[in-house]
Amino acid sequence: MTRLLNLLITAFLLVLLAPVVQAQNGPLRITITDGVIEPIPFAAPVFEAETDAAGQAARDITSVLAQDLRGTGLFREIPQQAFISTVSSFTQTIAYADWRAINAQALVTGAVSVSGDQLTVKFRLYDVFSGEELGGGQQLVGTVNGWRRIAHKVADVVYGRITGEGGYFDSRVVFVGETGTKGNRLKRLAIMDYDGANIQFLTDSSALVLAPRFSPTGDRVLYTSYESGFPRINVLDVASVGRQQLQTAPGEMSFSPRFSRDGREVIYSLANGGNTDIWRTDLGSGEHTRLTNAPSIETAPSFSPDGSQIVFESDRSGTQQLYIMPASGGNAQRISFGEGRYGTPVWSPRGDLVAFTKQNAGRFHIGVMRIDGSEERLLTASQLDEGPSWSPNGRVIMFTRETLGASGASTLYSVDIAGRNLQPVQLRGGASDPSWGPLQP
Repeated sequence: MTRLLNLLITAFLLVLLAPVVQAQNGPLRITITDGVIEPIPFAAPVFEAETDAAGQAARDITSVLAQDLRGTGLFREIPQQAFISTVSSFTQTIAYADWRAINAQALVTGAVSVSGDQLTVKFRLYDVFSGEELGGGQQLVGTVNGWRRIAHKVADVVYGRITGEGGYFDSRVVFVGETGTKGNRLKRLAIMDYDGANIQFLTDSSALVLAPRFSPTGDRVLYTSYESGFPRINVLDVASVGRQQLQTAPGEMSFSPRFSRDGREVIYSLANGGNTDIWRTDLGSGEHTRLTNAPSIETAPSFSPDGSQIVFESDRSGTQQLYIMPASGGNAQRISFGEGRYGTPVWSPRGDLVAFTKQNAGRFHIGVMRIDGSEERLLTASQLDEGPSWSPNGRVIMFTRETLGASGASTLYSVDIAGRNLQPVQLRGGASDPSWGPLQP
């Protein structure tokens, strides 16, 4: 096992408080009690432009790659001006001693070529201290206009080779874009790259929209619309922006939808006659199934990764708490027992944790707990944090943070599951209700 891999695994464990990780050539079992993380120093010289038209793309791809890695909190970039050695050719021999001298532990090199509308990127990752290449080189092909996706894909490969974890950079987030003053705020659905780039609007601002949720394949979005004056659930096709409405009886209000793990069904809350319960609808047949039947308010359901269970919020105990029940309905077990109120639960894609919003003593928190309710950990605290959504690899959570007062505005933040690396998503304008989609194909 290389020294770089050993160092990164140790740092990764300190961030995630995980006792076991599978290394490339055997299990490494480490018990973590306490520690301070030191990000891994990496160098990313500007990729070589192999054709005359590739210069700008090479610079842009290198910049986004470095930004992705820095943004995890696990990596620290060594500035270009500190370099002793240069990498002018993708095929040149690496002068490891020069990179060791500036304490680079990982080195990423690459080359970019452009032919018409086709963009080709080659790249390599090196463990500087052992003098070894990690995993061999790789080549990605895309379009010139899709250079950002290529950069994110390169970052995903580098991240994965060093940490052993799946990446999350080549993914998108659907959210509610907000404009206007707090008392007259206009909302419309929007979609963006995970880092806030390439924003596209999916609806206009003629009707209030809430709670968009990606399908497991990222091709559709569920959301709640007040176009008719009552909340109704719509299914929107991301590519065509065509939509269909989930049919419910007159006078019923449907909201808080989520897809099943195979994308064929929707679970949601339905209010009728002053009572709110959780229902499931088959999108193909239109068949509706009632999952709860209680005088309390049951809402915000989320499937487990294997589809066998549902976590949801309910006030059946007298206060807003979290419960888990079989996906077919039936007996529900309470899992939240701390002080305060719990809501908006979302099951981790890994299946081991549930993220939630907690309100206690005038503060709002994003937190996580085990599915049996143990090991509750609060990751944030502010005047108003809410609505967590998981990254595809289950290691980062995106959420809404709102500032209070007459000029209060909403924006999106992310934080890792140890409560470290809290940072805003770089956006222009207000934003809320994020739903993190899967890695793009």
